[in-house]
Amino acid sequence: MLPMRTTPPFRADHVGSLLRPTSVLAARDDFAAGQITAERLRAAEDAAIADVVAMQQNAGLQTATDGEFRRASWHMDFIYQIGGIGKAPGNLAVKFHNPSGDIEFTPAALHVGSKIHMATTIFEDDFAYLQSLAGTSTAKLTIPSPNMVHYRGGPAAIDPQVYPDIEEFWSDLSAAYADEVARLDALGCTYLQFDDTSLAYLNDPAQRAEIAGRGEDAEHLHLRYIRQVNDALAAKPAGMTVTTHLCRGNFRSSWAASGGYDFVAEALFSGLNVDGFFLEYDDERSGGFEPLRFVPRGKMVVLGLVTTKRGELEDPDMLKRRIEQASKFVSLDQICLSPQCGFSSTVEGNALSYEQEVAKLELIIKVAEDVWG
Repeated sequence: MLPMRTTPPFRADHVGSLLRPTSVLAARDDFAAGQITAERLRAAEDAAIADVVAMQQNAGLQTATDGEFRRASWHMDFIYQIGGIGKAPGNLAVKFHNPSGDIEFTPAALHVGSKIHMATTIFEDDFAYLQSLAGTSTAKLTIPSPNMVHYRGGPAAIDPQVYPDIEEFWSDLSAAYADEVARLDALGCTYLQFDDTSLAYLNDPAQRAEIAGRGEDAEHLHLRYIRQVNDALAAKPAGMTVTTHLCRGNFRSSWAASGGYDFVAEALFSGLNVDGFFLEYDDERSGGFEPLRFVPRGKMVVLGLVTTKRGELEDPDMLKRRIEQASKFVSLDQICLSPQCGFSSTVEGNALSYEQEVAKLELIIKVAEDVWG
């Protein structure tokens, strides 16, 4: 048996978002209708977050998140708070797929109308409250990677009068994220996760065709994105673990992209300067484990073998077999286990119950104990 991990990512971990309770959903609706104040909404969120942190601790997790209960979506709530970025008329339209058909996620469009900067520490109060509840758990904050600012809006979202030279945009974006990382370190954040769909989407030929269609170099965009994250983390604090979660889309139990990690694997795993990779591996859309051969020693791989898109509980023996298969390409001591994605990347959540969510987290803990001790 391997020694218990005392730094993240942990053998049994989770991505971040959790199903919103009815109390939070009702409070959001009441606030949107002007029936309650922002203070009353926050009080409802505070109570629900205290409950969900206790749930994570009672389940036996070493990680605690706030379930992203204060957000409508995993990324747009953060991106709209970056200095220089605003909402634009109209909506972005992202097509998602599920066995029953297609649906669309349509957040407001974004526009880069002035120089990118961090005007404030985004999620400062939210993290401080989570930290106050965490106790012996490690409080984890999840934020979208810098790549999501570009991938969502594309070149059309960037005002050419503000950034006539696109290199200045990239430089300012990395500097803004480096500023945010330093601010979070000052708050005591020791576990930060960059959530990123772009580096997973680019494995899908259909997604690359869309990128090429808007005039970009789809065959090499992942190299730019890897460089962006590395620039943002160039001064990463010594006491902070930074992971990235690579997702092919997670909206109401639906997905946006398919394909294994093969297209980006060598550059990504050998070149991205993070401490660990949370990887979707819950179905055939994720491809095989062969790309893990590019993961260097010292980096952790968190296998997302337990789906959050359905409530049915996985067979623990199947999970153990899949961990064993992965260990043929990356050492077992570099592997952890988690759900494939969050349970509620947007406020709507996936199609499973709270009880099923808890059962899946407990299953992950049990399997991790059996495999690693």
